[in-house]
Amino acid sequence: MQQVPTISGARLLDSIDAPAMLSQVERWAAINSGTANLAGLATMAGELVDAFSALPGKVTLEEPAPVTAIAPDGNEIAKDHGRHMVLRVRPDAERRFLLTGHMDTVFPIDHPFQSLTWLDADRLNGPGTADMKGGLSVIVAALSAFERTPEAAKIGYDVMVNSDEETGSLSSAALISALARGKYAALTYEPSALPDGTLAHARGGSGNYSVTVTGKSAHAGRNPQEGRNAVVAAARLAVALKALDHAELSVNPARIDGGSANNVVPDHAVLRFNIRPRSTEAAEAFQATFAALLAEISSELDVTFHVHGGITRPPKPVDARAQKLFDLVKACGAELDQTLNWQNSGGVCDGNNIAACNVPVVDTMGVRGGSIHSPHEFMIVSSLRERAALSALVLQRLSVGAPL
Repeated sequence: MQQVPTISGARLLDSIDAPAMLSQVERWAAINSGTANLAGLATMAGELVDAFSALPGKVTLEEPAPVTAIAPDGNEIAKDHGRHMVLRVRPDAERRFLLTGHMDTVFPIDHPFQSLTWLDADRLNGPGTADMKGGLSVIVAALSAFERTPEAAKIGYDVMVNSDEETGSLSSAALISALARGKYAALTYEPSALPDGTLAHARGGSGNYSVTVTGKSAHAGRNPQEGRNAVVAAARLAVALKALDHAELSVNPARIDGGSANNVVPDHAVLRFNIRPRSTEAAEAFQATFAALLAEISSELDVTFHVHGGITRPPKPVDARAQKLFDLVKACGAELDQTLNWQNSGGVCDGNNIAACNVPVVDTMGVRGGSIHSPHEFMIVSSLRERAALSALVLQRLSVGAPL
């Protein structure tokens, strides 16, 4: 790609309309868009279509892929999700990027945390202000600023804002993979790892499982020996899974549904658990050990197991190309008088899925803030402008040939 003179970070910063960004976040944070609130998600999606339509390209709302879950009674049921917004700009460009965010929050429609409160002159408390309606405003402002540079016409990009990130992106995973394919680099707009702007570096993975246990009922007094206790089998499995914890893997048995009257040997239970592998090797080793445990306990207790779920966020190591992207983000931050560092994270996000497609990604390009997933969540308002300028500058540098 031909080298051309670059626009300074200061000029990009001057082009960011911070008051407009704040008004946008205040309006969006007032919309409850918990992952299960389909009406709220539809309203939020409409807001995003309007906002991103100001950019060149085509905006669409993509249907969610089918997703199922296991009910407490063991039946597999459909789980509905909202539509996902996609903006495609210059799809025929030789060099293209991917920017991603999510419109859903962890706060359901009946959660008491629904309003905005100013904590001080620079901190706004409210649902989704940091995670990540502030980040969505950063994407819009960054791309608007970038589009005013001469380099923008030479490259293309896709923007994906999904409706289900907070529950694992199950209905958008295939869409993320399709959009990531062939991209030169990606930016994801989760809030910074710390209020000082620290970026998340390498991430572990995550998997959620539901194991349905089927035993045999019997009278607890007359013929208990003829029963096969599903709750005992679920508990036995939970204890065995927890024993697998080591430096590269954590396992969290979270819930057991099932049981019956006290005088009945229960023939049904559902064990739900989460795993956090810190490496691909740990994830693969777990799968083999898990299968062996199921076979062992099934044989010993004469029960059957049905497994639903799996690893949906692969571990995200930072390879050489990804490190070059981190270094570029840090250098751009320095040009804007922003000191950026990074640290590894036990949390997961869509950046895990993007990295699994061999695309370098920095996934905490959103606002600075803190206390996410709690009623104390806050956004540092001044970070709206600074993070938008940072992304615009990173995109501008990538568009003129920054090597990865």
